[in-house]
Amino acid sequence: MSSRFTYSAWDGTQTGFEFDADAAFDRLTDELLYHGDVNAALRRIMQEGMQDQDGHHLQGLRELLNQLREERKDRLANSDLGGVYDEINDAINDILDEERHAIDNALRDAQNSGDQRRSENAEAAAQDRNMRLDLMPNDLAGKVRELDSYNFESAEAKQRFERLMQQLKEQLMQQMVDQMSGAMQDMTPADMARMKDMMAALNEMLEKHRRGDDPGFEEFMEEFADFFPENPENVEELLEQMAQRMAAMQAMMNSMTPEQRAQMQELSDQLTSDMDLQWQMQQLSGNLQQMFPQMQWDRSYDFEGEDPVGFSQAMQAMQELGDIDQLENLLRNASSPSALAEADMGKVRDLMGDDAAKSLERLAELTNQLEQAGLVEQREGKLEITPKGLRKIGANALRELFSKLSKEMAGQHEMSQHGVGHERTYDSKPYEYGDPFQLDLNRTIRNALRRQAGDAEASTPMRLSPDDFEIERTEHLTRSSTVLMLDLSLSMPMRDNFLPAKKVAMALHHLISTQFPRDYLGIVGFSETARILTAEQLPEVSWDFVYGTNMHHGFTLARQLLAKEAGSKQIIMITDGEPTAHITPDGYPFFNYPPARETVEATLREVLRCTKSQIRINTFALGADGSLRAFVERMTQINQGRAFFTTPENLGDYVLVDFLDGKRQQARAG
Repeated sequence: MSSRFTYSAWDGTQTGFEFDADAAFDRLTDELLYHGDVNAALRRIMQEGMQDQDGHHLQGLRELLNQLREERKDRLANSDLGGVYDEINDAINDILDEERHAIDNALRDAQNSGDQRRSENAEAAAQDRNMRLDLMPNDLAGKVRELDSYNFESAEAKQRFERLMQQLKEQLMQQMVDQMSGAMQDMTPADMARMKDMMAALNEMLEKHRRGDDPGFEEFMEEFADFFPENPENVEELLEQMAQRMAAMQAMMNSMTPEQRAQMQELSDQLTSDMDLQWQMQQLSGNLQQMFPQMQWDRSYDFEGEDPVGFSQAMQAMQELGDIDQLENLLRNASSPSALAEADMGKVRDLMGDDAAKSLERLAELTNQLEQAGLVEQREGKLEITPKGLRKIGANALRELFSKLSKEMAGQHEMSQHGVGHERTYDSKPYEYGDPFQLDLNRTIRNALRRQAGDAEASTPMRLSPDDFEIERTEHLTRSSTVLMLDLSLSMPMRDNFLPAKKVAMALHHLISTQFPRDYLGIVGFSETARILTAEQLPEVSWDFVYGTNMHHGFTLARQLLAKEAGSKQIIMITDGEPTAHITPDGYPFFNYPPARETVEATLREVLRCTKSQIRINTFALGADGSLRAFVERMTQINQGRAFFTTPENLGDYVLVDFLDGKRQQARAG
């Protein structure tokens, strides 16, 4: 039964490919090879971001931090904290204008009445009221204090002032509540009394918590849960939520000018007569500041805008600025992707949008995805590459290098030659002159039966014809042994040669282990001295912070490794410098630049030993200048190997093509 597929134009609603561990690991390959450390590579990706499988940009921390700074800048540039009381001041000025208008009307009516005594009383009263209004302080708290004892002429102005004072009291009380809870709105006197009970119970619970006693959190929440819609799970979470709100309120006060702050405090003292509630608030604030010093209680912001904001807007702005500060601190100090999981994604989405939240979520999942895919694992608190991850890095490096090669240069990179050997392929072919006569009897007899089936004269015994012969195929045993000598001296990263060279090493290891499993590959790294490396160590290998290019020691170790192996033997050396170090007869490294005569002679003696051991040395010299070129050519004359003077961009092409050409020549020779 054939499958049916339905296609439609992309309209933006279809679900595309999702970001996964393989895509992340592909992006990590270069970082892993260059830094040699999974943790460092992840931090680099975390900082710079990446592309997902759909080509969508995943924002890194650097970009997210820049966006946070712009968000903070916009809020500060568009707002003016003077609006916290400007709207109240404007309302009082309107009341004053209405009162002056009423005074003028009353005086005019009295003067027009014809009553001399009434006119005189009205004039005295008007003069007294106007004098009090003229002498009224300019600050908001002073105006409120004077108007509270002022004898209004206008009943409407008096009612408006009383309503404004009631609203201010409610706002100030609500402000206190907002420092602890976002749930209570339009509080009634009964609500206020209950809030005082809640705060007394809260301070008592806090004291018990500080002493190490059972704070009775469950009983507290059972009675006062409606104050805390976030539904905290424990006393620590509850107190942290309250500390965040109170710190936002403190930041608003800190951000005001000294004059604004003094007026606000005086206004609060005038309108809030409940001293017990104020005391409870002060006690709670002091306790929370001791418990959560990291909330930055002394922080302030420089508002530079011209748009005045009111009480509720100012509190909202402060909470958002506090959230921005906390998120910025988290992103700035995150040492691994898993640390980003602590961010409140809901707040990130509100502050920065869906794209930023999605990027942060995916970055936070990165380590976990790589672990679940089996590419990395935790070892003693540190991420390490698994064998599967090692194979993946090699495959990525090999795929990248092969993608640059044309088919004319490298073909399919698979051996297809067959010949004499002891490994059967369980396949056969018609016999041709010159083939080894390893007859496949079953297939040969079957061919004869098929040929004679239509022959009326056919009889037994069966007659065989050369056309019936079919022989067994066997594979060539074209085993070769290779040691890769990788220059780890400081000049390699300084000249941008290290990453291409290491990528070639990983690609060559993967090629040999997957396509030529009978072959041997050893790895030797060399700088001031040389050392033998395993394939498992290769991803984490980095350059050495020392001077010296000790080819002499590298050739010695490579020759010792190849002495234990069979088949054709070769050394592939990748370097960007001439020999500047060797091992003295006493066993100590000697370094000199420019190269000393004894260093060159010791290196060439080791080349001669390799030549006598039938080890071919193929050298890939990066950015070879005159002296390096001259040394490599001299070495090649002794060894009869080959020299390639190449660049980081085409190093992989040269190494892989040369290796595969060598395998083909071996197959043909076999």
